[in-house]
Amino acid sequence: MGSLNGKVAIITGGTRGIGRGIVERFHKEGAQVVFSYRSSEEKANALIAHLGGDDIIGVKSDASIMGDAQELIQATLDKFGRVDVLINNAGITKDNLMLRMSEEQWDDVIQVNLKSVFNLTKSVLRTMLKQRSGSIINMSSVVGVFGNAGQANYAASKAGVIGFTKSIAKEVGSRGIRCNAITPGFIQTEMTEDLDDKTKENYVANIPLNDFGQVDDVAEACVFLSADGSRYITGQVLSVCGGLNI
Repeated sequence: MGSLNGKVAIITGGTRGIGRGIVERFHKEGAQVVFSYRSSEEKANALIAHLGGDDIIGVKSDASIMGDAQELIQATLDKFGRVDVLINNAGITKDNLMLRMSEEQWDDVIQVNLKSVFNLTKSVLRTMLKQRSGSIINMSSVVGVFGNAGQANYAASKAGVIGFTKSIAKEVGSRGIRCNAITPGFIQTEMTEDLDDKTKENYVANIPLNDFGQVDDVAEACVFLSADGSRYITGQVLSVCGGLNI
């Protein structure tokens, strides 16, 4: 029996990278899973077919739009009747130096990475308040802690996620709802596969554990913060970065 048996989890951005890894791990741990995706219906259907069963559904949804966020929560309630875990994972990058960064690049990243966290959290709280229980996990980044040249928009959005997380933890902790953030470092995904060997070597040289992390390292952290064993943990930032933030 998995550590998440019987729990209902919503995972945004669930068709690729870290999001897909979390979906697969949560399903393995016995959770009933609802994942969202913005465009790739083919990938969503392939993921559902790969995992199988009637305990997983995909919902086409743009978390940066409040109406879509509300519909995602309602679709989950219609299917499974409750929401135990919300993982705000959806995110994008549009990197550029500040002198070259357009207003659109700034707005798009803030909209997807930060406003979507507000939208989903606000939309799920009424349900969790009625249940007097729930775990909200917000995906930040080590870049949100120490910044990165050429990523002012991304760093600002991810730093905002951390402040938001701590505030929500204080607001709803008395009602049995926990809210934590995870800050991944360099994780092996489709994005890192496109890097050349020299760039990878430079990144690894700054990581005390001397390697990229794996998607399941982040998924494991999400399982921990969703399971009953973390019942006394809220408002915290768990860094999954191989020591990069030391």
